[in-house]
Amino acid sequence: MPNPTIKTRFAPSPTGYLHLGNVRTALFNALLARRHGGTFLLRSEDTDTTRSGYEYFEALLEDLEWLGLDWDEGPGREQAGHGPYHQSERGDIYAHYYALLEEKGLVYPCFATEQELKMIRKAQLAAGQPPRYPGTYRDISDEERERLLAEGRKPTLRFRVPEGREIVFDDLVQGEKRFRTDEIGDFIIRRADGTPSFFFTNALDDALMGVTHVLRGEDHLTNTPRQLLLLEAMGLEAPTYGHTALIVGDDGAPLSKRNGSASIRELREQGFMPNAVNNHLARLGHHYEDEGSYKPLAALAEGFAVDRLGRAPARHDAEHLRHWQKEAVLASDTARLEEWMGERVAHLVPADRRERFVEVIRENSVFPADAEAWAEILFVGETPFSEAAVEEIRGVSPEFFHALLEGLEEDAGFRELGAALKDATGLKGRKLFMPLRAALTGRTDGPQLGDVLDLVDAECARARVQQARRLNTAEDA
Repeated sequence: MPNPTIKTRFAPSPTGYLHLGNVRTALFNALLARRHGGTFLLRSEDTDTTRSGYEYFEALLEDLEWLGLDWDEGPGREQAGHGPYHQSERGDIYAHYYALLEEKGLVYPCFATEQELKMIRKAQLAAGQPPRYPGTYRDISDEERERLLAEGRKPTLRFRVPEGREIVFDDLVQGEKRFRTDEIGDFIIRRADGTPSFFFTNALDDALMGVTHVLRGEDHLTNTPRQLLLLEAMGLEAPTYGHTALIVGDDGAPLSKRNGSASIRELREQGFMPNAVNNHLARLGHHYEDEGSYKPLAALAEGFAVDRLGRAPARHDAEHLRHWQKEAVLASDTARLEEWMGERVAHLVPADRRERFVEVIRENSVFPADAEAWAEILFVGETPFSEAAVEEIRGVSPEFFHALLEGLEEDAGFRELGAALKDATGLKGRKLFMPLRAALTGRTDGPQLGDVLDLVDAECARARVQQARRLNTAEDA
């Protein structure tokens, strides 16, 4: 049933171009919101000013719009009382809640240096204990605090994790989860340079912006008890969290450049269609009842359900992505494909044959480069022949090409041309039509020969058959 009160979000840090992993997070949250008639919010978590870049955020907006993942609320689509949507502009809001926590005595300045923390971690690991901050500066005296400040020490601000509690929550994907606070340790919510931490801003902004559901990678699962404690301390309502299985490459390792990850920008430049990417990612860690069916974005949303999100690692397979690319090409209308094929095809294919060209070669084109290759085959004179085509051409007698050229001069149709070749050579079936295909196209695969013959430029066809004839007599060998 529609539930317009559902609000999901995508909250990336603009420190690089969007890749498959974080786009899947955006997609899942967008699909969940659309499935229930809710709101999909976009927020920029750009507090790391040394790594965040405006150019990356602009690219992010472009990528989301290209994929059709338009946000309902966020930059440029403000809702009263919820903005700004760049965390770098929300400093006053964070200062207010830091002061609130300080007034309640729920935070304290921590003067631990990196060297101290390294030594603590090393000792804990040596003792077989999970590393956590032991509260060294939690209860120092006011005098000691003043002395450290006078020395010029810059403290972080740590949250006091209550002792002896158990944090229990129902994860949308993982089910019931329990964490003991004694195993968490006090954590930093403001760094020594005054910038806020992820734990703090991420949880606070979700609550203040009315986010109700958060789908994110399972690498964030251990963040959740900390964020629930923070929101409880600030008197704010927490969203419902769901932690999805991570994406892995063919080698089973977390997805990276090394094992198959790519940015959305790279995929777009390679000629992938946006909904091919959507169909691929929607099935990485999520399944549909009709799993093999290509779906437009609205149908992906209609069939999306959190109880279909899996817990096992989701394996990215480049061949699966290519499969959905093929399906996207087949599902696209002619005008969309003409645009996708690009300027080179528009230049080579006469305007009065362009629509027919698209329909003839769509099943043999996965990327624009494929369409360009067929445009050259059908409308350019001599072009390279594949090894398989040369083999077919050299397997027939010279009479084959004499009869073929005569048929082309007479503008014979496909049936008439086939009959003439059969009479001249005695060939039939594959032994006739495969060398015919090779002579006309330079390839042994492709569209129906009748369609090729109907579409190919006559002068171009004659030039290529002459080229094949020379190959047949080994003059070009």
